[in-house]
Amino acid sequence: MSLKDRITEDMKAAMRAKDADRLLTIRGLLAAVKQKEVDERVVVEDTALVAIVDKLIKQRKDSISQFGAAGRDDLVTKETAELVVLQGYLPERLSAEAVAEKVAAIVAELGASGPGDMGKVMAAAKAALSAVAEMGAVSAAVKAALAK
Repeated sequence: MSLKDRITEDMKAAMRAKDADRLLTIRGLLAAVKQKEVDERVVVEDTALVAIVDKLIKQRKDSISQFGAAGRDDLVTKETAELVVLQGYLPERLSAEAVAEKVAAIVAELGASGPGDMGKVMAAAKAALSAVAEMGAVSAAVKAALAK
């Protein structure tokens, strides 16, 4: 079962259970997927879907920090609940050490030698690791590997 099918089934389950908060979050995710499909005229595969989920999670984290700073605990609670639902659709993530090892292998494979090769290494790392690692951690690992 693809990730998109699993999300659709979860939406149906949330409807049956009358879980309005979970249903709203899943519908928002499916709307983002549909928007990407319409905009780019493609069928979203699992890798692209993980990228969409990552983007939505980042938005929720930003919202939580902003609402927390503004003292809006009600909205922090709502965004945190949405964050938990969205994190359920992410695959198992690599640890920081595993990301560093993979990035070191990519750097060695490409023969990158310094910060000037950052773009080339990031492109290869994004292709290889986007579904299994957070891109912020990958970027930090690439910077560290190229600084040596």
